[in-house]
Amino acid sequence: MAETTSVGASTAAAIRIRRIELDQPWQWLTKGWQDFRANPALGLFYGLLAAVTGYLILFGLWWAGMLYLILPLLGGFLIVGPILTVGLYEAARRRERGQGTTFFEALAAFQRNPTQIALMGVALLLLMFAWVRLAAMLFMLYFGGNPPSFANLFAETFLEPDALPFLVIGTAVGGILAFLAYSMSVISIPLLLDRPEANVIEAIIKSFEAVQFNFFPLLLWAALIVIFIIAGLVTFFLGLVVVLPLLGFASWHAYCDLVEREGR
Repeated sequence: MAETTSVGASTAAAIRIRRIELDQPWQWLTKGWQDFRANPALGLFYGLLAAVTGYLILFGLWWAGMLYLILPLLGGFLIVGPILTVGLYEAARRRERGQGTTFFEALAAFQRNPTQIALMGVALLLLMFAWVRLAAMLFMLYFGGNPPSFANLFAETFLEPDALPFLVIGTAVGGILAFLAYSMSVISIPLLLDRPEANVIEAIIKSFEAVQFNFFPLLLWAALIVIFIIAGLVTFFLGLVVVLPLLGFASWHAYCDLVEREGR
């Protein structure tokens, strides 16, 4: 982890990306769990918020008669997830300095760099909307005006031989957009929080460079995120109560290991 590479300079100071070991994502989870235990009420608040959001998405799709879009929309939720956990990054940042974090301080964390964090949120929302729109178009192309019902969704999209092209194209498009969003945000939002002088363009560039420089460790980290989120979803969103704060806290430690910081 000692090896570093210069990846350019921000408007205020050089931002350097560290090379990390393949197994470090497991350490991030361990540290994230320690943060969760130190901030249980805050973590559960964000986790419950994620679970309630999942139920609201499900209800909204049922009300609109579009339950067949549940999987793409939940995938879109993964895309914007990092911007929803800014308060968890702030709690981990403050704990690192030996400080506690109130609910107000967590919810107001974006004020450290409000414009740039908001712009990052807009970028991720645009990606989410693009994915949901593409998913709806794919359903219309393959199923016409009769998309599968919610009861038959799994069978008609995963088990029918005729659905193979739909699965291949949908998985490819979704995977590309998901990895793009991940590469954009893996360190960008914690960086904007930690360095208020940084802007969103710099943060995104550094995030892409972190992925390029540590491709396999961050590929493992992406896989762990997907596995944990799926585990949270298949428990009818209840697992998100623990999974989301765990990953949010752990993501701060990913940033800390990936970016060289003054005095750390």
